[in-house]
Amino acid sequence: MDKPLNILMLNYEYPPVGGGGATVTAQLCEHLVESEHSVDVVTMRYQNLPHQERVNGVTIYRAPSYRSRADICKTHEMATYLFGARKTVLSLARQHQYDIIHTHFIIPTGPLAHWLHKKTAIPYLVTCHGSDVPGYNPDRFGWQHRLLMPYWKKLVRAVPVLVSPSKALRDLMKSHCPDVDVSIIPNGYEGAKFNTNQKRNSSILMCSRLLQRKGFQYVIEAVKDLELNWQVHVIGEGPYRQTLEQLAQGSKTPIIFHGWLDRDHPKFKELYETSEIFVFPSEMENFPTVLLEAMSASCAIITSTAGGCPEVVGDAGLLVEPQNPSIIREKIQSLINDKQLRADLAARAAQRVQQFTWSHITRKYLDLYHNTIQFSKQS
Repeated sequence: MDKPLNILMLNYEYPPVGGGGATVTAQLCEHLVESEHSVDVVTMRYQNLPHQERVNGVTIYRAPSYRSRADICKTHEMATYLFGARKTVLSLARQHQYDIIHTHFIIPTGPLAHWLHKKTAIPYLVTCHGSDVPGYNPDRFGWQHRLLMPYWKKLVRAVPVLVSPSKALRDLMKSHCPDVDVSIIPNGYEGAKFNTNQKRNSSILMCSRLLQRKGFQYVIEAVKDLELNWQVHVIGEGPYRQTLEQLAQGSKTPIIFHGWLDRDHPKFKELYETSEIFVFPSEMENFPTVLLEAMSASCAIITSTAGGCPEVVGDAGLLVEPQNPSIIREKIQSLINDKQLRADLAARAAQRVQQFTWSHITRKYLDLYHNTIQFSKQS
């Protein structure tokens, strides 16, 4: 058995703050601890959350920084973490003699890891998650990506080991820097133990940060003129919510917005357990955790051909081209009218999600950690 590692995990978002990248980081940390490794996390401070606490065996340090919302972090707020965490990470590195630094997001966290590596010589690797890659999230970070592109390329080429959860995101990275090597390790998934016997043949679910590129507007357009005996439920918060609510006004199919719900919220669990159909028509994705969530809840899934969505669902979902309400309408109606198809897709989804268990993904990361440490010793 490999000796236990002492790991420093860096991510500007960590639960209960942040989105899918934060959840992935937390679940990886907890499974590393279960494998008898030591993990410290340095993330950004938010409101009244403790400056330091221990959760499920993981020690969390919240560095001085500013963030106004739990679900969305603005560029200038990210910068406060980048600078505010320096003293914290350097002090911890000198106290704990970490074997490796695992960093999440090329920007804003990558520069912090690179700076700490220069100060301490601790080897590091970076997992990208999507919005940290130019071209992935142009509705939020278009001008920032253009402005930072020269620095981004320099930073990426300096990272010893890069990891992408999907081939699609790797290909986008290599379109900017063809010479970089990128390993692929999918996001793992910790099943939420849904009771899938609660399904109702009247509920369609969508869940995500409410951004324009998520494509929820096309679902609303697809169903608003149909008198379906179904309801559409939307979990999420974000800058596009007001627009979506305006589009949904007067819809013949009821569309209900629930706002942002924590994964442990009873309503979150209820909506996944009772919904038979899950729709996620995003225009650009890395390796969306919400699809893993829907698969675990045995939903019949409709998702887009964009990014890593097809890599996640495989043959356990129906695919639609992005920005195409008519095709979304066709797929929704086909599922509503075909109970057996819904059942078949749900069964495939429940089986496929087992490929992404955290025990399997944690082992992949541990192998990469050891290889990175060994390479560093030889350099």
